[in-house]
Amino acid sequence: MSASPRTPDALLRRLEWTVVRRLDGLLHGSYRTLFRGSGLDLADVREYQPHDDVRHIDWNVTARLQSLHVRQYLEDREVVGWFLLDLSPSLDFGSLAASKQEVLEGFVAVLARVLTRHGNAVGAVLYGDGIEVVIPPRSGRRQVLRLLQALQQRPPQARAPRTDLGALLRAAQGLMPRRSLAFVVSDFISTPGWEKPLAQLAQRHEVLAVRLYDPAEQELPQFGPAVVQDAETGEQLFVDADDPVFLERYAAAAAQREAQLLGALADAGVDALELSTGDDLLEVLLRFATLRKRRGQSTVGLPRHLEARAP
Repeated sequence: MSASPRTPDALLRRLEWTVVRRLDGLLHGSYRTLFRGSGLDLADVREYQPHDDVRHIDWNVTARLQSLHVRQYLEDREVVGWFLLDLSPSLDFGSLAASKQEVLEGFVAVLARVLTRHGNAVGAVLYGDGIEVVIPPRSGRRQVLRLLQALQQRPPQARAPRTDLGALLRAAQGLMPRRSLAFVVSDFISTPGWEKPLAQLAQRHEVLAVRLYDPAEQELPQFGPAVVQDAETGEQLFVDADDPVFLERYAAAAAQREAQLLGALADAGVDALELSTGDDLLEVLLRFATLRKRRGQSTVGLPRHLEARAP
């Protein structure tokens, strides 16, 4: 019997053929354009430019020359990648072909395989109703399959209080002893208070926030009067999705939440990749790599939030 398309091996084989190999080829082997790398070997000191990370300012040189200078680093030969995965019940939602959970699995499979193909190690922290599983970093294709298997074999979750993303981020700080590349993959639907732990994590590690979303979370489709249910708490609410006043208020609330989220990520000094349930993963990653490369070469710089949906 042939394997189901959703089994770890079948999913990884499909993504290796359709995304991983093409991504490697289109980046011409320069896979580090997806992330700056975590090297700590000093290579040079140069004058500060607006896009530079303020954490790399060399204050001794700055004081001596009376102008801001930053340290540049050589990348380590090996990158340790950690996937910090928010697997709360809200990820089960998807109004299009895929749920946010399925998008998360595809992202993890592709990025973990890109890293391990180049000899790097990857690990993961799975968070649902608290920290569920910690997978120590290892290299090789088998490790990627282990990550996917852990994701797909989780038991069904009961309804729970709202997600506390801060708990995941605080736990990660004690699980990552050396400077690493951390992917925080979440829809960021959480109780407040995750912003400070994220900023603390970014002070020591290279952090990329991968924000999962569904278009219906930003602009509600018209489906008439209906009862909707909170994916995490189970709370139910009657709404009329044909009411233009309600739709306008919904869109305004979604826009406000969006602005607050992007502002919090920028304040934490963390780049953000936005990944929708309707996106083509290869296209999003290529656009993201292009934006990071442009920011690295520009003397003007791009904002910390790199809008992966931008043309």
